[in-house]
Order: sequence, then structure tokens, then C-alpha cells
Amino acid sequence: MVIQHNIGALNSYRNLGINQSGLNSNLEKLSSGYRINRAGDDAAGLAISEQMRSQIRGLNQASKNAE
Repeated sequence: MVIQHNIGALNSYRNLGINQSGLNSNLEKLSSGYRINRAGDDAAGLAISEQMRSQIRGLNQASKNAE
């Protein structure tokens, strides 16, 4: 029994999958408008960003309460 394969096609298919996943990641970043979308992008940056967002929300609420 002879097994035939097309190594060029297999490499092309693998590269297509790699490029497709990169494209999906970039589209997610563009559509959300955020540089960091999940902890996998930048864990330390995400923690800092979330802390800053909570501080901003707190300051906005304090401003509303002072009115």
C-alpha cells in the first residue's frame, strides 16, 4: 500500500491556520478599541488598567454625589 501526501499543501494549510488566528486576534483588538482585551495579552497591564478604571468610576460617582 502506497501512502501519498502533498507536503506543500499541508504546509500551506498550517500557515493559513496561523495567519487566521492572528487575524482574529487583531480584529478583536480593533473592534473593542482596547489595547488589552484579556489577561493573555498583557497580564500586568490588564491589572493596572482595571485598577485605573475602578478609580475613575469611583471618582465619577463621588462627583455625582457631591452635586
